[in-house]
Amino acid sequence: MMKNMRRGIPNLFKSGTAHIRGKEEAVHRNIDACKDLASITRTSLGPNGMNKMIINYLEKLFVTSDAATMMQEMEVQHPAAKLLVLASQMQEREIGDGSNYVIVIAGELLKQASGLLDLGLHPSEVIKGYMKASEEAIKALDDMVVWKLEEKDLSSSKNIEKATYAPICAKQYTSVDVINPLIAEACMAVMPKNTKNFNVDNVRVAKMMGGNVLHSKVIRGVVVSRNTEGSVKEVKDAKVAVFTCAIDTATTETKGTVLIKDAKQLLNYNSSEEKMIEASVKAIADSGVKVIITGGSIGDMALHFVEKYGMMIIKIMSKFELRRLCKTVGARPQVRLGAVPAEEQGYCSRVYVSEVGLQYVTVFEQSKGDVAKISTIMLRGSTKNILNDIERAVDDGVNVIKAAVKEPRFLAGAGATEIELARHISKLAGKEKGLSQYAMKKFATSFEIIPTTLAENAGLKALDVLTLLYAEHEKGNTKAGVDIEAGDIKTSVKDMTTKNILDALATKKMAIKLATDAAVTVLRVDQIIMAKPAGGPKLGQKKGHWDDQD
Repeated sequence: MMKNMRRGIPNLFKSGTAHIRGKEEAVHRNIDACKDLASITRTSLGPNGMNKMIINYLEKLFVTSDAATMMQEMEVQHPAAKLLVLASQMQEREIGDGSNYVIVIAGELLKQASGLLDLGLHPSEVIKGYMKASEEAIKALDDMVVWKLEEKDLSSSKNIEKATYAPICAKQYTSVDVINPLIAEACMAVMPKNTKNFNVDNVRVAKMMGGNVLHSKVIRGVVVSRNTEGSVKEVKDAKVAVFTCAIDTATTETKGTVLIKDAKQLLNYNSSEEKMIEASVKAIADSGVKVIITGGSIGDMALHFVEKYGMMIIKIMSKFELRRLCKTVGARPQVRLGAVPAEEQGYCSRVYVSEVGLQYVTVFEQSKGDVAKISTIMLRGSTKNILNDIERAVDDGVNVIKAAVKEPRFLAGAGATEIELARHISKLAGKEKGLSQYAMKKFATSFEIIPTTLAENAGLKALDVLTLLYAEHEKGNTKAGVDIEAGDIKTSVKDMTTKNILDALATKKMAIKLATDAAVTVLRVDQIIMAKPAGGPKLGQKKGHWDDQD
């Protein structure tokens, strides 16, 4: 038996296990996979970034330049490239913006490292240099701050717009002047007294087909995408009751049989049921309630009595939406039908049905005097893809405000910070002794990819723009960045902070840290061992019902 066994490492594993090792096979193959992933997302960086058309395994179409959506929908199989995907997803979870930045920087770091490895440097020397350069870069960012969003500035729409301008510009360059004021208004409406407690979930988005972005507006409250059940379509200064049970006759859990001998008994049975429902609805009306919200079904007889007492009634199927409504109006959900105590009722300034496009929606709106717990941005657009893309831009803008209330400092955007970091780390690398200085120089060079990409995507000559940027920064103009609107090279480099192109310090710090960690993790790998995949059909491959396959 021992004679037939394979010699060397393959005899350790089951048959079918792939084992890859060596610099050429494992390290360079990993680096190439990461470079390929970075090249996909790199063309989507910045305001002039191109869209990607992604069709997932469910045949759902996505047209977007948002890297977080790409990473979520693209099924990346390569284990090294997956590390970059995980890093970008962490950036999206923690900050909510800058996921493309992570992938582009990590891909460039690995590309530069590949050249060093070919020259004969050991991966440990490269890693040492990268880690030191990363620490120095994160420290240097604190000295490059150009603007701070003070707590008192959060009550000013102008300052919030200044903070969110660049992230929205990168996603929706053409409609940034429409979307930005809407985000500022929505955030100000739900900003708590202690601004650090700002919650992104309190800014909702309602997507309505039809019209265009110019028709979008902010509502201080919640928009429910369905009509009311009765004929009452508008109520002002409404007391609101929320029920989780059905607005109908109570049914027993056990089955019961009623024996009716003649027509009189049948009529009496119906009238007693009618009186019971009327008593319940009257008790609700007598407690001052004008609007009933239910998460259950609504009986015809109950609806008749709700109409009789002039109340509005709406059915909401989603329990999450029901919770949001309770938060908006300040009501406590009731589990049984009957009178609602005053302290458990909610209040809404105005509840009305509105026709938006071809759809009827019910709007729960609070007046400006009342504090809105939730605000909704009602987005309009011609197609679903456009609406989804605008929604992603809104999410990025709101997440920047969330990051800014905790870390209010901002850096110069448009590639200015990257050039300054490249200059700073190159100087430090010159003073460094040992082989790690080469890795530090390559780390500095990697930052050039951001202004280079911005210039390329704007149709400018990247090399000329980079030369001009370095010249401006040497003169002391540290805020000089790439002006993508410039028609010609000579005017393409200027101080972009005057145009509100700012990057959040928290976004940059986290992105540099995650990109370095991802690159270093890939460089540490010298062998890949892949087990044979388990058998069985792949999910999402078959169409139709399994009975149809026979």
